[in-house]
Amino acid sequence: MGRKLQVLFLCNANSARSLMGEALLNHMAGDLCEAFSAGVEPDTPHEHTLAALREFGIPTEGLASEPIERYADRHFDAVMILCEKAQQRCRDWQGRTDELIYWDIPDPRLHEGPTAYTRALRDIRGRLELWVAVKRRQQRRAEGSGVSDG
Repeated sequence: MGRKLQVLFLCNANSARSLMGEALLNHMAGDLCEAFSAGVEPDTPHEHTLAALREFGIPTEGLASEPIERYADRHFDAVMILCEKAQQRCRDWQGRTDELIYWDIPDPRLHEGPTAYTRALRDIRGRLELWVAVKRRQQRRAEGSGVSDG
């Protein structure tokens, strides 16, 4: 196994969706990826976000809302933008990533109760499962052909 893919999840507040993406990807594919998250206008992690992650057996230790500026000078293999507001403000990330992905996941903070957070988590997980499957297949092909990208 070579270098881990560096992945950044972006959202407006970095209190729900992007934190879910970070925690999910590190949990699902920590052998393949190292995930981070940040927000355009960071807030604190929402209690329903942390509860939904724990309900799915995903560790929440160390999760914190970070400003996007923290990662301004880093290159990422993939940047995943999870809301329209962040997509509008983060278009310049294209120059610092090999892959820019935009998934408009509905904001669970706009709905009452924890079920919206569970729905968002399931939505992100389903998309990440497909993305990780593609990355693993690409990795196997690269290893099989003797080609290395790092």
